[in-house]
Amino acid sequence: MLNPWFIWSAVQNTARLSTALQILIFLPLTLATISNQAFLLLSLFLTIHSVIHGTISLLWASNALSVLQVPMHPFLLLLCFNIFSSSPHPCLLTAADWWGTLLTMSGPLFIVMEGMSSLLVVQKLGQGGRRLVGRGEAYQFGLLISAAVAYVASAWWIVNSYPTAASSPLSSTLLGVALTAFLFITIIGFVLRRTNIIESSGLALFLAYNVWLCGFDQKSFTDPASSYAPLLPNLMPHFRTLLNFVINTLPKPVLIALLYRLTILHFASRILPTIGADSWESEEGVDSTWNDRPTSTLTQILLTYRQSIFITVYSHLLLLDHSSQIWWRWMNIFFTLVLWSIELTVSSEDDIVEKEWKID
Repeated sequence: MLNPWFIWSAVQNTARLSTALQILIFLPLTLATISNQAFLLLSLFLTIHSVIHGTISLLWASNALSVLQVPMHPFLLLLCFNIFSSSPHPCLLTAADWWGTLLTMSGPLFIVMEGMSSLLVVQKLGQGGRRLVGRGEAYQFGLLISAAVAYVASAWWIVNSYPTAASSPLSSTLLGVALTAFLFITIIGFVLRRTNIIESSGLALFLAYNVWLCGFDQKSFTDPASSYAPLLPNLMPHFRTLLNFVINTLPKPVLIALLYRLTILHFASRILPTIGADSWESEEGVDSTWNDRPTSTLTQILLTYRQSIFITVYSHLLLLDHSSQIWWRWMNIFFTLVLWSIELTVSSEDDIVEKEWKID
């Protein structure tokens, strides 16, 4: 006989997965089949629902909430389709336009969050690498090999992406400036003994990832509106149409950027409570808790409203055309490099002693 706890856990995980898949499919489906305003209205509805769901979860922590919200997303999708089946109310169109403006203006915020989170995660990896080095030469040798592999992989990734990423004189100039700045900052960090190869190789991978997205071949996926066909009354053609949409029309660069952005934000939220620890405190905190830290409250907010972050980030990425995504990527690269250089240069000698993991 199966354990009831195991069954309930499987139901919860299935409900969470279903919720994520519904968001991933419903938003581009609405954008492809109806209009940009319908997509924005559905995004607004989903965001309002996720905020309400997160607030209820914060006030009343119940595992049943993840299951109860599953039918809400299909209901909101059908509601949006029904609204745009005739002339929508002007208030709804105005709300959709305002939401689209807000998403567009939130672009710098998303770039700042992604850049800071990436740098935070990379520095945490450098900290862990420093601790492993102290355990023996075997760990040191393994980390050196890992860093070398990361450097080589980054170089190969950049060289492979160069023909498309540097398709214009301005793009090639930006790529050259970014690589030169990265090398100079790395050398300065090594000279000042405020960084290590783990941190540097991690940022090299971050740089290569963004360059690759700047040169992502747009011909590798089709336009969402081009492969849509009206749903037929028969069940099998319905599933074929849906499967064709999922395979061929979901924007792959957007999905990759979404996965990276959400993953890096999640890791950063887990690292935030460890920031600001006193030198005599252990890594796990005093009495194995971080509840007294302001960063713990921020982490709780991020994790509680992670579905809202998911929807807004995804909606913002879907709104961007290819050229806009390229420029945001270059901004992300240079913002992260500037932030890293500031962090390396303003660190005092006391910080070096306190964060001895950064000493090479």
